[in-house]
Amino acid sequence: MKNDRLSAIREHLYKHGTSSIQAIADSVGASLATIRRDLQILEEEGVVSRDHGSARIAKTAGIEVAFELREKQNLFAKRAIAAAAFEMILPNSTIFLDAGTTVLQIARQLRLNPMPVAVFTNCLTVAQLLMDVPGLKITMLGGQLRPENASLVGGAAEEMLDRLWFDNLFIGAGAIADDGCIYSLDDSEARLNEKMLTRAAKAVLLADSSKFGQRLTYKVAPLRAGLTVISDDGLPRAWFDRLDSAGCLMKIVDTQDNAVSAESA
Repeated sequence: MKNDRLSAIREHLYKHGTSSIQAIADSVGASLATIRRDLQILEEEGVVSRDHGSARIAKTAGIEVAFELREKQNLFAKRAIAAAAFEMILPNSTIFLDAGTTVLQIARQLRLNPMPVAVFTNCLTVAQLLMDVPGLKITMLGGQLRPENASLVGGAAEEMLDRLWFDNLFIGAGAIADDGCIYSLDDSEARLNEKMLTRAAKAVLLADSSKFGQRLTYKVAPLRAGLTVISDDGLPRAWFDRLDSAGCLMKIVDTQDNAVSAESA
């Protein structure tokens, strides 16, 4: 209960900025005394700053909290999608896990159900999660650190990809627009993701239904024939036809029981 409350306080402050202790207590449903104790814990951890009856997310913790909140958005769908993707991994294969929060759920599956696999990634969080798991060989791309996504990007990362080949690539998407293209919020992330898609025998796009029909600034690549797209049962029916027309393979997961409910080519 305490961890849930601390998480709720972090989320409230991230969404609302500086907030009074009373407003936090009302939002979380706890007493003022409890909230004050919780805020003291979070302040000692460097997560929040307190001042005269109010609190806010500490500047140094903003990126970490943002990543945590993105990971929790549509969490049931992300876990169901990751479970379907995990079934595609074969022992003794070579896979690439990108820095998407849905792809991170595959890493969590691998930690719980380890197998001998060579894992390449450009995501610090993925590497940290898997680094002590028996049977896994972890390799990170070099490059420039992009803190917002805990990812390594840039020319060095792209050059390293040129020398690598993977059995399976698992990649997320910031958005999939009506023009049939994958988009990213960051230019360097988009360029790296575009190259990733050319370096695997099988590319698998993991995107919950909220990502479809959206557009961000930088284009990664168009949806293409042979690309496997795993999404959830909230995907609008019109997208089935678009993905089929593009030659994509589809896996639609049931978010109620994490089972694959439909599959088509």
